Amino acid sequence: MAEEHILVVDDEKEIADLVEVYLQNEGFVVHKFYNGLDAWQCIETMHLDLAMLDVMLPDLDGFELCRKIRESHNFPVIMLTAKVEDMDKIQGLALGADDYITKPFNPLEMVARAKAQLRRYKRYNQGNQDNGDCIEVSGLMINRATHTSTLNGKALALTPTEFSILWLLCENRGRVIPSEELFEKVWGEKYLESNNTVMVHIRRLREKMNEPPRKPKYIKTVWGVGYKIEK
Repeated sequence: MAEEHILVVDDEKEIADLVEVYLQNEGFVVHKFYNGLDAWQCIETMHLDLAMLDVMLPDLDGFELCRKIRESHNFPVIMLTAKVEDMDKIQGLALGADDYITKPFNPLEMVARAKAQLRRYKRYNQGNQDNGDCIEVSGLMINRATHTSTLNGKALALTPTEFSILWLLCENRGRVIPSEELFEKVWGEKYLESNNTVMVHIRRLREKMNEPPRKPKYIKTVWGVGYKIEK
């Protein structure tokens, strides 16, 4: 089995070292840095399977690093943040992060979150060739086996989480998927009432699909319930 490489960036040495130890104990190869610029050099030269980025870095902050990653990479990104304000979480998700962990955190929970993101990433990048791995809806085509999606022949650059959401909606086209169900199936965690995560990812998906926010053609909002894609 190929080793999985995880980037860890945090300017608090104790936290970075702790994360490194727990991930190495699970068999991961860890690339650890205390600043964003050194981390970016690693991103440009190494094959990575996941990145864990601290938001507050002394040079290139975690938000900017996430934005740069999403310009050319689709591996999962988890933000490590001491900030608890919703807007900070939304900013990270809007830039393409797949998840966030608020400090102080339980190292075992951190490992579980990393494994969950890696499972999703491998599932949708490797997939299997069973029937039903490709769905087409009015010019939107999504292929689970190859982790590719196109809209009217033009490729969509989706993160693993965005792909998971779009696949779930397409697979259940015609049915309204409640936000709670979407979150729990995609993230594998219990939905909290004030969670804006699904909303932010839906907004990013619509932007990538050039959907008009008020009258989207594909991903429809059913107010107070959830989201659906028509048959």
